[in-house]
Amino acid sequence: MANPSAVCNGHLHHHHHQKQNNLLKSGVCKKNGITKGMKKNGVSNGTPHKKTFIEHFEQAPMYVTVFTFFGFGVGVIFGYIRDFMRAWGLEKRHIAQEREQQKDFVPLYQDFEDFYTRNLYMRIRDNWNRPICSVPGPQFDMIERVTDDYNWTFRFTGRIIKNVINMGSYNYLGFAETDPNALKTVTKELQKYGTGICSSRQEMGTLDKHVELENLVATFLGVEDAMVFGMGFATNSMNIPALVGKGCLILSDELNHTSLVLGARLSGATIRIFKHNNMQSLENLLREAIIYGQPRSHRAWRKIIILVEGIYSMEGSIVRLPEIVSLKKKYKAYLYLDEAHSIGAVGATGRGVVEYFGMSPDDVDVLMGTFTKSFGASGGYIAGKKGLVDFLRTHSHSAVYATSMCSPVAEQIIRAIKCLMGLDGTTQGLQRVRQLGKNTRYFRRRLHEMGFIIYGNDDSPVVPLLLYMPGKIGAFVRLMLEKNIGVVVVGFPATPITESRARFCVSAAHTREMLDTVLNALDELGDFLNLKYSRYSKSSHPELYEDTRCEFED
Repeated sequence: MANPSAVCNGHLHHHHHQKQNNLLKSGVCKKNGITKGMKKNGVSNGTPHKKTFIEHFEQAPMYVTVFTFFGFGVGVIFGYIRDFMRAWGLEKRHIAQEREQQKDFVPLYQDFEDFYTRNLYMRIRDNWNRPICSVPGPQFDMIERVTDDYNWTFRFTGRIIKNVINMGSYNYLGFAETDPNALKTVTKELQKYGTGICSSRQEMGTLDKHVELENLVATFLGVEDAMVFGMGFATNSMNIPALVGKGCLILSDELNHTSLVLGARLSGATIRIFKHNNMQSLENLLREAIIYGQPRSHRAWRKIIILVEGIYSMEGSIVRLPEIVSLKKKYKAYLYLDEAHSIGAVGATGRGVVEYFGMSPDDVDVLMGTFTKSFGASGGYIAGKKGLVDFLRTHSHSAVYATSMCSPVAEQIIRAIKCLMGLDGTTQGLQRVRQLGKNTRYFRRRLHEMGFIIYGNDDSPVVPLLLYMPGKIGAFVRLMLEKNIGVVVVGFPATPITESRARFCVSAAHTREMLDTVLNALDELGDFLNLKYSRYSKSSHPELYEDTRCEFED
């Protein structure tokens, strides 16, 4: 039995050590001073949710951190040397620079700000923005390109690299497909409506397909109403300013997506950040907001809204939704949930983290999601109470100014949702959701067994594998591509400087053979590049786990 004092912390309820997998499992929660445990079958006994919650944030050995900083240090030193050579004409300048006639102007190109791009990113630039020439399914075709000037420019060779295993696209349920039978209805809509709407929703841009889609989304989510938008990023950035403004308080998770961050900044509301998935950090901010009110005047905040994501796309972690809902109710705040990566990807029938935790959609004030990932389309939605949606129809910047979603895209989303709901007369949608879960757990389990450090929840199809050292980022991608495997890598400044990583996105369309091919390649490269750092040590983010003073109310 775990130590009862370790209760209700940021990520996990308590630390439970197992010899075989050393996983961190949840199961103890403190309510009004009473500790409640998790039953053996995984069903909670009075805890806010009914799932065993397993997440990993393992710390790398100290030597890895030292060599990572050393690698960046060497890169910076050589960067300054190269800048010196460029300034004196000893090396050709490939970058944009100020004209001599404008030398007394305020600089348009900030040299120092671009130092990282010039001298570090350029050395491994060939690993990003690779052009593909097929549907981004479980496999894709890639256009080969080479560089003659160390990644400053590229030229195409004319060769197509065929059947590259796709481990980078957000095609969670495999709906990014070109099967003519599956796309019959989409083709029909294309012939009927064409490709463009050429108007916003408030003018001539509302079609019968939009109404059908919105009704279907509301039914799928179990809410009163929904509104769809043509761009997923704008669904956040253009709607948050319509919901909050000056005199309001936004409490935002520190790892929220840029679209949430931009929307919060555009709103003019006061923004405060809480530690990732840390309930004590969030409760402290809520308590202070209630006690002290607004700065200077100490008036009560007009609104307090909590911004979180369902699945965090860089960490692979899942939001602690039951605890956040408890805090939201306790302090009378609003909750905005971004399910961009979780809708379709988790939950027994693909209805996202609300279903994953067995909760009611009414517990979330604003449900947001995108169609760009699990549904193989584009755009996003806001769903919830009818009053909320009606308000946004009038006040949303995206509804007023942005061009409407085109009809073929709307039909693709309708096709995917009907498949998930079984309205197409098959169980194919349910099979896709289950296959995604099986593939995700299999892929994560094998990586753990091999000794890699991976982040996130065991049920998250976003799988970050830690590379750490900057020199290994480029080598990893190039060697994987030689084995016909396409991967995405992420480094500083998108991640902390010591936590560069490869990010795999598992799909229901991946076969076991494909996953085994990838895993075998990773096993080989893990030995060759010395990437198997796992020692099953404690989390590298101890502040997420060790604060124990959290109490919830029903």
